[in-house]
Amino acid sequence: MQVTETLADGLKREYRVVVPAADLDAKVNAQLDDLKGRVRINGFRPGKVPVAHLKRVYGKAVMAETINEAVREANAAIVSDHGYKLAMEPKVTLAEAEKNAVVDGKADLAYSVAIEILPNIELADFSTITLEKLSAEVSDAEVEEAVGKIAEQNRPFVPKGEGAKAETGDKVTVSFTGSIDGQPFEGGTGEDIAVELGSKSFIPGFEEQLDGIAAGEHRTVTATFPANYLKKELAGKEATFAVEAKSIEAPGTVTLDDAFAKSLGMESLDKLTEAVRDRLTREHAAESRRKIKRALLDALDERHKFELPPTLVEEEFANVWRTVTSDLEAQKRTFADENTTEEAARAEYRGIAERRVRLGLVIAEIGAKNDIKVTDDEMNRAVIERARQFPGQEQQIWDLYRKNPGAVASLRAPLYEEKVVDFLLELVKATERTVSREELYRDDEDKAA
Repeated sequence: MQVTETLADGLKREYRVVVPAADLDAKVNAQLDDLKGRVRINGFRPGKVPVAHLKRVYGKAVMAETINEAVREANAAIVSDHGYKLAMEPKVTLAEAEKNAVVDGKADLAYSVAIEILPNIELADFSTITLEKLSAEVSDAEVEEAVGKIAEQNRPFVPKGEGAKAETGDKVTVSFTGSIDGQPFEGGTGEDIAVELGSKSFIPGFEEQLDGIAAGEHRTVTATFPANYLKKELAGKEATFAVEAKSIEAPGTVTLDDAFAKSLGMESLDKLTEAVRDRLTREHAAESRRKIKRALLDALDERHKFELPPTLVEEEFANVWRTVTSDLEAQKRTFADENTTEEAARAEYRGIAERRVRLGLVIAEIGAKNDIKVTDDEMNRAVIERARQFPGQEQQIWDLYRKNPGAVASLRAPLYEEKVVDFLLELVKATERTVSREELYRDDEDKAA
């Protein structure tokens, strides 16, 4: 086998590989010789079929397999001999006509292979990274406010008297039939639908036009679906609804006591308050983690500058750009509406794609050099946790991850990243500062402004 490097440009390499026809023929004969003891052909005793006859019957198929195996072995040898780490699968170029000649035994196997390799990454001294970890205590007032919101969401409604008219905060039960340009549309009809005035849970304008309606009253309501409405066939269109109010109910009062807590499945009001405090504590901890992780990733990005594999960047950019353009299309917006241009947006999102690729490679390198792995137990716990998010479909979710390597990889990647982050947070210098809840949740952009 002869291997000649034809291109060495940055992280791109190309090679010309030639495997003599005689070598391929020898491998084919060896496979056919092994095959003759296992095949049954009429007119021949077992194990006595001549190789020449087998070649006439199976020769082309065996040669095709031999060619594929020769290409795999040659490519693997190139990677191994040079100590490359591949950023993408090798791209083999072999014209069909040339392959047919090789299969017929009339030509050497000669092909070109293009590969893209990962860069050598020199990791920074993580002990030089200084971060600030923000934390916030959960105050009694915050817990009280959260419990109050729960009460508000679970308040009872009581019927209003005869002839009473609906106002903001009331619950109006309605039936309606909708049409667009005089024609009914899918999803435009509802029976005994509860509408809480002021909740903004219906399309803009619908609730407002029910203000002052009384039970038994009929009204015609005109409202326009938002431009980013999920059903694209309705987005931006004006609809007319024939509405009948069935009943009007006013919000009642909630007494925060043990009885209310028990109505929510809690033992007592104290237990409900404790559960709310625990939830808020977890939320604060998660936000603290998110912020220090973002600061850590920023520091890694600043300290590691190296050439990026072009194909990885292009693939990541394509994924990002597809999401951006799909969102704009769904919202019927343009780049001008976002106060930018397509050219500027492309540059911005390409930078984001490059950052993602760079950080992905750095995290992978840190994990590899420090033997960080996601264990089977950790994966099993992650799958179980994922299945719990879909009550009644646990077995289907479990089977999805058991049978689908791609789904497993999508679950393993964030676990691996979090383990690397945990490892790094033990090495960096982190100081903790207690702040208010408002500052903890303040976005970096808001802080800069």
